[in-house]
Amino acid sequence: MAEARSTKNTADTAWPVSQLNSVVKSYIERMGYIWVEGQLTQINVKPSWKLSYLTLRDTEQEKSVSLTCPTNIIANAPTPLKDGDRVVVLGRPQYYEGRGSFSLWVSEIRQVGLGQLLARVEMLRQQLAQEGLFDASRKRPLPFLPKTVGLITGRGSAAERDVLAVAQARWPEVNVRVINTAVQGATAVPQVIDALQRLDADPEVDVIIITRGGGSVEDLLPFSEESLQRAVAAAQTPVVSAIGHEPDNPVLDNVADLRAATPTDAAKKVVPDVVTERERLREARSRMAGSLRGWVDRERRNLQSLRSRPVLADPLTPITRRRDELDRARTLIRRDISHLLEKETSRISGLRSQVSTLGPAATLERGYAVVQVLPRDGGDPEVVTSYTQAPPGSQLRIRVGDGSITAAGMAATPAD
Repeated sequence: MAEARSTKNTADTAWPVSQLNSVVKSYIERMGYIWVEGQLTQINVKPSWKLSYLTLRDTEQEKSVSLTCPTNIIANAPTPLKDGDRVVVLGRPQYYEGRGSFSLWVSEIRQVGLGQLLARVEMLRQQLAQEGLFDASRKRPLPFLPKTVGLITGRGSAAERDVLAVAQARWPEVNVRVINTAVQGATAVPQVIDALQRLDADPEVDVIIITRGGGSVEDLLPFSEESLQRAVAAAQTPVVSAIGHEPDNPVLDNVADLRAATPTDAAKKVVPDVVTERERLREARSRMAGSLRGWVDRERRNLQSLRSRPVLADPLTPITRRRDELDRARTLIRRDISHLLEKETSRISGLRSQVSTLGPAATLERGYAVVQVLPRDGGDPEVVTSYTQAPPGSQLRIRVGDGSITAAGMAATPAD
């Protein structure tokens, strides 16, 4: 082996197959004993054989490893081993140089008890709940009338027949796209995930049902595998879980958008009943017709009530009433204006009498006169109020009640 490592591997120094197998064998067998968990399948055992051959499959993926086991280990198992059993094996990896094949040489096989499996399921349930995969806020509502229903179930199973029969009876035009998969055993989980992803990618599929009939707890374990739960949580299409019957409760029931107690119940929840819907339509039409008739009757009564009002019986009544009010208002305004004019006319007459009595004309009529001196320069005459204004020779104009007199001043003397 040291020689193999020291020799540079090129096209000119290519290893022979025997050298390659020898190097690989040395690497693999250096691993020592390891514990591996999986699901048994393809158990090939005969009492006369010294060695028996089995296949151990991964519980969630399409991966497996060959087991080589002394027959006496299988014969001495507490319970007979069968396909689908969950086991833990202790073995040492072996590489057979002659045919270049790998196998796990088993020295101990332990069956995983139901209690252990259920404990793991509950631990997974708690983990997913803490991550929020069970939250009601992320549950998607189912469509009222799906165009296409995706159905994942076992081939020719009673669950498939129940879903198809109930769906078609409830809505004859329903379209169901069926993908048959294994529903138990090592291949169930990868096949169901693949079918789920195919249906989820189909834009015509509005809802997906994952279903199988009842079975033992071990048979239903694939529907509690973590990889399936995460695939359902990642799907964009609503998923309905209908696994087993009412008492069964795989983790898928919690992650799915809706849990159905049975396959029949799933079909009833996904596909509406055409008879029921027609009855609802009939009732809705009846209620709408009754409501419309009631509305028409109410509006007719309201219209009749409006027509019976005086304002609609004689539309000119408001105009006539307002015209009468205007006539009354106009009469009052005229009366008030006439009274005001009479009052003011009387007051003006009184003022005129006072002015006449106190005016200069009335004074002149009583024998008084107004003397004005006429300036020599032709200016306006001035009323004489002092003798000094009219020296001798001044031209005077004397106003009396019925005219005026022109005179000349002869002398001007002051008062005694």
